[in-house]
Amino acid sequence: MDADNIIPFKASTPPPRSSATSMKSDLVEKASEIVQDPLVLVNLVSKRVAQLNQGRAPLIDAVPSMGFADIALREIIEGKIKLAESVEG
Repeated sequence: MDADNIIPFKASTPPPRSSATSMKSDLVEKASEIVQDPLVLVNLVSKRVAQLNQGRAPLIDAVPSMGFADIALREIIEGKIKLAESVEG
């Protein structure tokens, strides 16, 4: 191959993860004071994120930089969503 036919290629590095897609640790800590079982907290946040992904409106004033997990955590902290009592029968 001729040197004239060689096109330099530099592999791009992936952009850093946006804070909008990851949960903020201070929100996790505050929410874990309300929902103390970590597995229950994860499930609650997961179900709410699924609802938000399906088009449900946030129950708080959300800013564009907030990810759905952050919105769900803030909703828990502010008492907008709660864990339903299970009914056994």
